[in-house]
Amino acid sequence: MNYSIPIIAVFRELTPLPTFRTLILALTLAGLCHNALALEAINPDDEVDLPRDLSQVHFYLLTIDVGDRIWDNFGHTALRVVDENSNTDMVFNWGLFDTSVGLVRFSTDFFLGIMNYQLGTSSPEAELNLYRQQQRSVWQDRINLNNAQKERLYRRLLWNLQTENRVYSYEYFDDNCTTRVRDYLDEALMGKIQGHATDMTNWTYRDAVVDHYRSLAPIAMSLDILMNSGIDRYMTEWEAMFLPLVLRRELMEIPSDVAVDGERRMLLSPGEMLLTFPAPATQPNAYYFAAGALWLPVILLFPLVRRVPIASLSAQSRYTLRSPRFSFRVMGMAGLITSLFSGTYGLMMLGGWFFSGHNDLYHNVNLLLFWPTDVLGVVVSLRWLVMAKPWPMSHNTAPFINWYLLAHVLGMVIYAVVAIFGLAAQALLNPLLFIVPGFFLYTVLIWMTGFQLGRTRAMFA
Repeated sequence: MNYSIPIIAVFRELTPLPTFRTLILALTLAGLCHNALALEAINPDDEVDLPRDLSQVHFYLLTIDVGDRIWDNFGHTALRVVDENSNTDMVFNWGLFDTSVGLVRFSTDFFLGIMNYQLGTSSPEAELNLYRQQQRSVWQDRINLNNAQKERLYRRLLWNLQTENRVYSYEYFDDNCTTRVRDYLDEALMGKIQGHATDMTNWTYRDAVVDHYRSLAPIAMSLDILMNSGIDRYMTEWEAMFLPLVLRRELMEIPSDVAVDGERRMLLSPGEMLLTFPAPATQPNAYYFAAGALWLPVILLFPLVRRVPIASLSAQSRYTLRSPRFSFRVMGMAGLITSLFSGTYGLMMLGGWFFSGHNDLYHNVNLLLFWPTDVLGVVVSLRWLVMAKPWPMSHNTAPFINWYLLAHVLGMVIYAVVAIFGLAAQALLNPLLFIVPGFFLYTVLIWMTGFQLGRTRAMFA
């Protein structure tokens, strides 16, 4: 069988992921497990059609820079194989996935942890045209392997091209387009890469996620909130190679088993830039905007709080706001934003815990801050906005509302204690600094002025 036959095997049509601007995708992108990938053993005595002269087969590492969309902010890695025996030149790409099942089914499967990716092949021209359209830089580095190493890598690629082996279960940190290349090269080198990359880094998985989403600041903040302590451990050098640019950097430091004119070469020869584009622009930290959205109503409305003497026959609340047409509409707008912000995150964290297959979405301490039931605050906020009046409470509903708001305040206090004294393994500094103070004061503000005890029929006035 000629080398070109498996290389040009026909793949079913795979469509690129559309621009999903939803937090549900951001949440699933954070579904991270930390299991070592065990490669299925390949019998070196199995008969396969190898190239006539392995010295005429050349392997190149393709490293693609980060993009500015949700799914390409970590970059990409591919393997280019040039066979001068058969004059073939193809790129192996482990980053293909099928969205032909539709947006809803694809997003649901992604959320549940059903992420089936697969190997595809294409010409270098097709690959580069894609990255040229996306305006992403591409590096190409020759991988210096001896013939025995080339044969092991070549056999692995032929195995992977078989129909039953093309599809794999994607795991964001441990089994993706980059770790496939890392693991296949490590297998070809008999464990040399893993043996080299044993030291700990000073970077956690959370650091990597937040840093790589600097060009999409709202996504960076969302993932920081939605991910639990599972990503707060420090990475080894081996683990950090799930990042394409880190893999390239680490491979550059490893000597090869190939020598030319008595001089031993490094595993990667000095590469070339196939495409050059500026990196995506960094956006301001989204936590700043979240903090501003919480502090603005507090700053505007607290000076308008006034104490009202309670008449003997009056059901009027103890505190109210001056300029009610202005103040309650400000409270209503802030309430809509806060209710959707807190309730959406709460629903996603709770749903991820009970229904997702991603372990890093479970037991999130941020559930102390963001409650799924806060979405009900949209109804209350709309009344403040439209009617510019406090929400009327009956004697039956008043205890529930008071206890709910008290529990929210206590939850924030507990959260602050846990964060300040390091009682949880999860990184909580950003929510503590940017979310808790404004959220706490806004909750106290609406508790004091946003509700009024009165007759039940007043709710429909």
